[in-house]
Amino acid sequence: MIYLFLANGCEEVEALCPLDILRRAGLSVTTVGVGGKTVTGAHGITVLADIADTDFDPAAAPIEAVILPGGMPGTRHLDESPVVDAALQAATASGAWLCAICAAPSVLGRRGLLRGLRATCFPGFEDTLRGAVEVGGKVIRDGRCITAAGMGVAMEFGLEIVSVLKSPALAGQIRAAIQAP
Repeated sequence: MIYLFLANGCEEVEALCPLDILRRAGLSVTTVGVGGKTVTGAHGITVLADIADTDFDPAAAPIEAVILPGGMPGTRHLDESPVVDAALQAATASGAWLCAICAAPSVLGRRGLLRGLRATCFPGFEDTLRGAVEVGGKVIRDGRCITAAGMGVAMEFGLEIVSVLKSPALAGQIRAAIQAP
């Protein structure tokens, strides 16, 4: 199972664009609302998550990936969530993918999950990528982590996740179908 965590104040495009691309690829993604099923993003867009964080059970199904969108104060809410912590611990223990965009790589960095890996984030959050080799760039894959710089690369972020969870060929097909550059 792929879990995409949503928190009040998240960057809506960083959540919904990758979600759309993953579902186009036929991947099963469950959105998890931190603090409840109804989440309002940083720009006032309200989203209904599939489940609330209180219903999340990391042992219910094998975790393929955990996806964290950025935005503020959404990233802070993700960072403070014991449920996100449990998901990251379970994902790390099982060798699942950890995917974060914009400010959200800081959640991985603060837990040492990027140690020794190349990573990127939104400018100004570099010091939170503890132990990572901050390389800048738009979308960086290293080890079992994918990090991305921000909203402007949300589509590339989603396509990279499809590439590793399904195939580069399917990511290319989706890129062509949505007429992405």
